[in-house]
Amino acid sequence: MSRFLFVVPPLVGHINPTVGVAAELVASGHAVAWVCPDPALVGRLAGPGAGPVMACAGAPRGERPTELRGPEALKFLWERYLLPLAESMAPGVRAAVEAFRPDVVVADQQAFAGALIAERLGLPWATSATTSAEFTDPLAGLPKVGQWLQQRLGALREAVGDPAGTADPRFSPHLVLAFSTPELAGSAHDGVCWVGPSITARPSAAGFPWEWLDAGRTTVLVTLGTANADVGGRFLDVCRSALRERADRVQAVIADPGGVLSARDGDKDVLIVPSVPQLSILERGVGAVVCHAGHNSVCEALWHGVPLVVAPIRDDQPVVAGQVVDAVAGVRVRFGRVTVQKLASAVDSVLDDPEYRDGAHRIRTAFRSAGGARAAALHLGDLAVRQVVSAAARDGSAMSTRAAPTSRDTLAHRESADAAPRRTGTAREFR
Repeated sequence: MSRFLFVVPPLVGHINPTVGVAAELVASGHAVAWVCPDPALVGRLAGPGAGPVMACAGAPRGERPTELRGPEALKFLWERYLLPLAESMAPGVRAAVEAFRPDVVVADQQAFAGALIAERLGLPWATSATTSAEFTDPLAGLPKVGQWLQQRLGALREAVGDPAGTADPRFSPHLVLAFSTPELAGSAHDGVCWVGPSITARPSAAGFPWEWLDAGRTTVLVTLGTANADVGGRFLDVCRSALRERADRVQAVIADPGGVLSARDGDKDVLIVPSVPQLSILERGVGAVVCHAGHNSVCEALWHGVPLVVAPIRDDQPVVAGQVVDAVAGVRVRFGRVTVQKLASAVDSVLDDPEYRDGAHRIRTAFRSAGGARAAALHLGDLAVRQVVSAAARDGSAMSTRAAPTSRDTLAHRESADAAPRRTGTAREFR
């Protein structure tokens, strides 16, 4: 069996997709460990049995001015967070590699230290791409920004990696796991293994008032994720007003982690809570999701065949919102400008026009056929086997690929008893 080290940033949306992959590897007899600036967060999300979690230094997330958008917002993200995070994480990641001695490093696409340390130490590494935005080349029309980014990555490699290395730390030459499918993300890309979302059970959220839900009305879930509380006040207020106007047929559940709305404003038609058990609500049945076009929120909704109203704020969200619209799985509104009337019209469209539910169902079918966490674990197992065979060949061993067990051998007995999906290896905008 092989040893896998997951290198993740302290971000919920980047850890969650890897939790199921790690669980599949452990269930197949492999050894798994983690390294993260916030070990407690990994432990909470992954639960018991996730394997050892080692700490490394992190970097504070600077207070980003709320008015920053487009290239300036992207530059702020890289310059003030992602690049300092990589430099801070690098010593701890190297220490974790030396302590755990993995066969394969699984590096989040935004945890550059994992890729650079693996390259420096001659270890195979896989990219965990928890958003598909990078595959669209978002900087194609911004050559100066792209040049600046390459210069900064080069300087980072000089500082913590192998100065002679050439691989882009966002795209492993060994394996790139994308937690989406071409049906949503667009045309396929060479070297990318599309495994679909990694949807696994999460720790239960105690205290949610399930009895509040009215089976006679459609539930609309409103969420801006875990990192947008500072900018969401106006938008959440618009959602509350728009959905309350439709109380004859709709109930709204609004996630408000920052407390920007008063809980007293909730009633039998609008529930305002600090957090929601999102997967559990989606499984119970939701008519639509209104969100910020965060990749995980979008994929979880579409995994359940639920159409969306997307209001992207920054970073990869405009790209993901465009994917939703192109797939006819939802409509887009302007986060900072949408009115109550336009938000209500968008919600009416995804609830009443069957093309959006049909589009969401098409994506659901593609997602569930892609294999998810199990497919990702299979790819990782195969990568580990290939490295063993390659090393043996270099050493003149008699081992052959025919004799080497594959990850599919270790999972065969589980697949025969498990009905989980197997791996198979027109736009509108409301302004």
